[in-house]
Amino acid sequence: MFRQIEESQTLLINTQSKELELKNSKVVKFGFGQSPFMPPKFVLKAFKNAANHKEYTSVQGDLDLRRNISQFHEAHNGLKVSPDNILIAPGSKTLIFNVLMSFKKADVFIPAPSWVSYAPQAKLAGHHVIKLNTTFEERWRVRPETIRNTVKNKSNGASIMILNYPGNPDGLTYTENELIELAKIVKEYNFLVISDEIYGLLDHNQQHKSFANYYPERTITTTGLSKWCGAGGWRFGAAFLYENIEPELKQALIGIGSETYSCAPAPVQMAAKAAYQNYDKSLPYLNMQTTILKQIGNYCAQKLNAFKILVHAPEGGFYLFPDFSAHSKKLHAKGIKTSNALCQQLLKDTGVALLPASAFGFDQHYLAARLAYVDFQAPADNRSFSVKENCPNIVEGIDKICNWVSKL
Repeated sequence: MFRQIEESQTLLINTQSKELELKNSKVVKFGFGQSPFMPPKFVLKAFKNAANHKEYTSVQGDLDLRRNISQFHEAHNGLKVSPDNILIAPGSKTLIFNVLMSFKKADVFIPAPSWVSYAPQAKLAGHHVIKLNTTFEERWRVRPETIRNTVKNKSNGASIMILNYPGNPDGLTYTENELIELAKIVKEYNFLVISDEIYGLLDHNQQHKSFANYYPERTITTTGLSKWCGAGGWRFGAAFLYENIEPELKQALIGIGSETYSCAPAPVQMAAKAAYQNYDKSLPYLNMQTTILKQIGNYCAQKLNAFKILVHAPEGGFYLFPDFSAHSKKLHAKGIKTSNALCQQLLKDTGVALLPASAFGFDQHYLAARLAYVDFQAPADNRSFSVKENCPNIVEGIDKICNWVSKL
């Protein structure tokens, strides 16, 4: 009678961690990907001053805000989009779902690993999910030949691929050559691409390149304030539509929005207007974050690799995707044969919370997990930042994982 949809694993682990803390148990929270940084002061001030904005806006969002976002992202990485082709909603998660809901039937190509909500959203929308397998050796990147080999599994008319970079759960991005090659293959098969670039502004080298610049014909780019601006709970997302979008698709997106969320909260839109007003004004704040996150990510990756927990050094965002397969024999001997069992036992033995690889599209027996290195208090600046001094929970958590593995 009812749809079988489990609670999002990212939200579930956050709830479980809080429950353990209520029992006076120390938890190192590597499971939930919430930015530790506060929004810039000028954005917080704008939010506070907008409390009197109780009106509905248009479904698309405040026009001046959309103009600001257009100029901001062109300055950021050359992504050009008309304000009339920008949609605002309560979170980019909502916008991705709305794109999927706009199609009656589609094949949705989703990389593994990928963010936990893509596949459930596609299934809720009634679509056929096709997994694009990747490998550790290939840095978890989707290869054109993988798409070509997988297209034969199509069953419906429309083809949609969801691309996410810098990635959740892997923290990796694509090179320009990789984007060019991917653009060629999706153009050949006339894919619609949802490019989830919510972590684009947290590229550790500030060199993020939008997929829409390589495949402008049919790329919808999504972003928001949750990651780069530290405002996840505000629920603000934006979608950039392609220039010659089919009128029927654009109307479907606006129509679905009007029948569900109506508009993003007006005070949040006013704060977003300040956040997106001037890219150069936000750049010091962005550089502060990426400098700190790069140091933490590299520290964690080096420590884990030293204990044969294989992981690629991150290139953006705040995630690692450690592979425990080198310890599989010892783990199996202790009855740990799935990624879920791995994370449950690690949490029980050490108080370190990770998310299992099975939540990100992998077979349950693949012994890997996602690690969000966000359990620290963000400093005021990065001039005197030190991982060991400023991130005691992260240092403790990584040490506990390494010691746990060494004693198997």
